[in-house]
This record gives sequence, structure tokens and C-alpha cells, in this order.
Amino acid sequence: MSATARVVDAHVHFWDPHVLHYQWLNENPSLCRAFKPTDYDELHAGGVSAAVFVEANCHPDETLDEVRFVEGIADANPSIAGIVAYIGIGNSRATSETLERLTERPRVVGVRHNIQGHASGYCTTTAFVDAVREVGRRGLPFDLCITASQLEDARTLVARCPDTSFVLDHCGKPAIRDNDFATWAADLELLAQHDNIVCKLSGLLTEARDDQRNDQVILPYAEHALQCFGESRMLYGSDWPVVSIAGGATAWRAMVDRFTSTWSPSARQAFFADNAIRTYRLS
Repeated sequence: MSATARVVDAHVHFWDPHVLHYQWLNENPSLCRAFKPTDYDELHAGGVSAAVFVEANCHPDETLDEVRFVEGIADANPSIAGIVAYIGIGNSRATSETLERLTERPRVVGVRHNIQGHASGYCTTTAFVDAVREVGRRGLPFDLCITASQLEDARTLVARCPDTSFVLDHCGKPAIRDNDFATWAADLELLAQHDNIVCKLSGLLTEARDDQRNDQVILPYAEHALQCFGESRMLYGSDWPVVSIAGGATAWRAMVDRFTSTWSPSARQAFFADNAIRTYRLS
């Protein structure tokens, strides 16, 4: 296996339930505690050179509080290379004002608003499309957090926002536990035809059952994502600490290393670092 000079983890979370409010953590007791960079072994020990923080779904009113929380973490940990901040969508004026304030924060490199959990058509409304277009005008990429059943809606959104760059989180969350490969695969291929979107290879272990968390089950999903997006549009992400409930970041990294072991050194370097640096314009 070829070594990589550096690794940028394009999808990590930090949180502290004593500082901000995360309703979803109440349903995940093993995650309902503080997670900081010192808890992420690969980052702490140097196996990951840098990381991009992605908003952790705190209360919508705490958007800027979360940014300040992570800025404080990054002040003490220079390896935190950027912040993908939460952006509320619904009130166009409020969205615009929040974007204005976010673009004043140099560590903010993108924004996200969860689509998963919402009804069909949620992200194709005029209000949502207009907000995402403004994200593009502000020069920020938009992270797409969806489930496989929402890939068609995501394709509509991406098509209607050609001047916005998109980052697909977790390969579109295929329903691995339900063995639903074919529908996801066809929809992902159609989405990847748009050249303004890249894909994070992350989160697949969490979408699988315990008995499926092996190369034989998981890697065909990774291989199909690679076939759709190619080496130049794939980013490595751990989804730490959520991955800790599905085998852990070390197990996921080992699986990804096996998956990429036959790639050329330049392809591995692009996937593990350069694509994330380009996508999020990391310094």
C-alpha cells in the first residue's frame, strides 16, 4: 500500500451537550457526551493531518454559537482546517443575513442544511433553491446530507443551481441494511453526471448492520461511487465520532486503505487530501 504524504478528513464533528443543544443526541446515549479533537485518536496521533468540521445539528438558533465554539477549538488545534456551518433555510432575509455573517468568518469554508428526514420535494421548493443559489454566489459549497430515497430530489436541486458547488455526504446514504443497492446505484450515477458535485466516501459503516460491516458488503458501494465520480471527485471522510457506533474510525480508515491500496500514489493523494483542499479552498 502506498503511503500518503497527508490526509485531510473532510467530515468530522465536535460537540459538547453542556455548551450547545443537540436534540438528536437524546436518542443516541453513547454519543451524548463531549467529543473534542483530543478524543479523535487518528487526528490526535497524527494519522490525519487536518480535518474539516461539519455542523452537528445543534439547535437552529445556535448557528453562530456553534461556529464560535469550533473556532475556539481550532485556535488550540490548528489541524482543524475549516468549518462547514449550519444555514437555516425558509426565511430568505434571515438566510441572507446569516450567510453574510458566516462569510465574515475566515474558517467557514462551506454550509449545510440537512435534507434527510424531510418529505419528498423539500429541497426543490423555490425558497430552498433560491437559498442554495445564494450560497453559490457567496462562493461557498453546499453539503448535501440526504438519504438514498432523496437522490432524485438532490439531482433536481443540483441541476437548478449550476453555479453552486455541492458536496454529497456519505455517498447519499445507501440503504445497505436493506440490501437496496440497485436503486441507489442508478440514482447516484445520474446525480454524478452533473460536474458541480463531488462525493465524500464516508458514513457507509453507519448505514450497515453489524453483520454487514465487512469488505465484501461495503466495498461494492465504494466502488460504484468511484465509478460514478472518479478519483478527482471523491473525498475521504471518517464521520467521526458518529462512526464510533459502527465499528470506529480506525476500522473505517483500514477499510478505505484496503480499497485504495492499488491506486497510484497521485490518485491516493488526491482522494485523501488534494480534492478536499480544492473543494473547500483550504489554506
